[in-house]
Parts: sequence; C-alpha cells; structure tokens
Amino acid sequence: MTSRIKKIDVIPIKMPLKKVFKGSNYFMTHRVTVLTRITTEDGIVGEIYNGDEMDDLEAIVKMIKDNMAPLLIDENIFDVKAIWKKLYPFSFDILADRKIALNALACIDSAVYDAIGKSLKMPLVKLWGGLKSELPVMLIGGYYTEGKDVDEQKIIEDIESYKEMGVAACKFKVGGRSPGVDIERVRIAREAAGDDFILAVDANQGWDRNDALKFAKGVSDLDIRWFEEPCRWSYDKQAMKDIRMMSGIRVTAGQSEDSPANCIELMTNGSIDVCNFDASWSGGATPWKQAAQAAEALGLEMAHHEEPQISAHLLGSTIGSTFLEVFHPDRDPMFYSIIENRNPFKNGYYEIPKGPGFGIELDRSVINKFRIDQ
Repeated sequence: MTSRIKKIDVIPIKMPLKKVFKGSNYFMTHRVTVLTRITTEDGIVGEIYNGDEMDDLEAIVKMIKDNMAPLLIDENIFDVKAIWKKLYPFSFDILADRKIALNALACIDSAVYDAIGKSLKMPLVKLWGGLKSELPVMLIGGYYTEGKDVDEQKIIEDIESYKEMGVAACKFKVGGRSPGVDIERVRIAREAAGDDFILAVDANQGWDRNDALKFAKGVSDLDIRWFEEPCRWSYDKQAMKDIRMMSGIRVTAGQSEDSPANCIELMTNGSIDVCNFDASWSGGATPWKQAAQAAEALGLEMAHHEEPQISAHLLGSTIGSTFLEVFHPDRDPMFYSIIENRNPFKNGYYEIPKGPGFGIELDRSVINKFRIDQ
C-alpha cells in the first residue's frame, strides 16, 4: 500500500492563559503547541497538534521546516518506522537540546499516523489494537495560590469545579511547599472530594527522598491513587523505589524520560507502578507504544502525560491503561476550543473519538486567531 507525502505544513500556536499556573518549581502563562499537516498524493491530510513548549516553540517549528520536512517528500506514509528512523538521528547531536528534535519528530510521527488512519478510514485506537471505547478522566489541578501556603477556600472551590466538569479524578499539585503544608492541602482536597472521587498527587520532582517519604506517610490514610515524580531528577530511579517500598504508596513516573529504554529501566528496577511516558516529548506514538508493550508484558499500568488529543487512542489500545489526563479550560483552553467535535465528559468518562485517524476536527478560526507565524 502506498500513499506518498507531497507537502508538510507547520503552524505554531500560542494562547494566553487567564492567570499564571504554578506547580512545584515551574509556572505557565500560555498554552502553546505545534500543528503539523501532512498532505499526500491522494489528497489525504493528516493533521494534529503536539506539545506545549513555549521556550522552544520556534526552534521546534524550524527543525521541522528546515531539517525534517525536506527529507520526507515522496516518502510513503505507511513506512512509519522508516520515516521515524530517518528523522531520529536529529536527536544525536550531544551539544544540542535533544528535546527539540524529539518534539519535532513527535509532530511528524503523529501527523503520519493521522494520515494513515484517514487513508484506511479507521480510528487509530482500532489500528493500534482496539481495546477500549472510553477512558476515565483525570484532571490536572490543585495549583498553588501565590503568597499562600494553604488556600483552603480555593482548594475546595477547585475540587468542586472539577467534579462539576464531570471528571472522575484529580491529579493534585504538591512538592512546592513543605511536606507538612502539602499534607494539609491534600487532606482538604480529600474532604472536599469525598470518597467517590479519585485523587492522585504530583510533586514534579520537587522533593528530596526524605521529604517525599514524609509526605507519602502523611497521606497514607487519604486513598491516594498514585504519587507522581516524588523525588529530585538526579537520583529519582532509586529514590522512587525507596518511596514505594517504605511507604506502600503507588509511584508514577516516565514523563521526564526521553526513550522507551529509560522507561523500561524504571519498570524493571521496581521504581514505578505506573509509567506515564509522553509521546509528544519522546518522538511520538512509535516509541510510546514500545514502552506500553513493555508495561503490558510486565503487568504494570500505563498512563500518558497530558496531551488528550494524542493519548486517547494510545491509552485506548493499551492493556493496563489508566486515565485520560486533561486540564481545566483555564489551564488548557486549546483542548476546549480548537477541537470542534470534542466529546464531553460523562459520568467521569471520555469517549474515544470514532472518526478516522485521531478523529478530531480542528477549528480553523481558532487556529488563525492564535497562530504566530503571520
């Protein structure tokens, strides 16, 4: 089967947020992404958006336009791994930022898969294995209030708003204050959420081993689904194993890894219970599925860091998949405005799009309003 690439377009998009969102050691003021379109000789247009890299947005777009796209004209979209292998060497320069090349590769890889799905008139969840038709939704929230350690009213209001949105769970931000403060914040969240709402916590590598362990033990009675990236990046593989063994809490990580091999090492080392590898940060669906297959073989759970427009089909075709991660519309206005046919959240679940490819239709007026290349 053959369908050759004739054109590749890349559009950088940047949306301002209504307020600054602060986690443990970072903050967000905009939602940015790269929209990639691949047009084939048959008139098929594969298009999808990837990533949220404000500082590297222009570099990613330049990498695709100047380096990757020229190599792909007349390539067959069905030669997915050949295309991926052809572009992967852009990540080999040890003096460059590997993240830029991997993000750019993810954009191409995702658009190629969308084109394949559309060519075959098949949703990617079916092409990749066809396991689930819907996924439980976990909203990433619980951000800090500037100037306050514990903002009880805001925490309660946030949790209530998440439940009103129809999601099943919240991944609550911790790691930016002392363990004692964050234990109190999570306890307030649990009381507001009730027993039938799922809570996970995410420290974004904010604590050392001792503080992470202190926190884990302090929330042991709060029915926490998982503790994500509890420890500093420089020694997290062993420290996460220690947290698991010493506290009994489930640990999640993988989003900060840039290869399936690194994720598999976390799995086999006993560092994690759940792998939340990120396809948009690591080169696309092609390497993500390698990590997912390892998790399936080892009996571990699989998640995906953010990017619901990409992750729904990946998780839906994976044994042991967990939650579709989303943000509140204030934190990710793109997901709620750029997708014309976005499925609503119902009783905690999101129906995986049934259309061909990623199954989403993009709003041209939103794209044109927020694109920054014109």
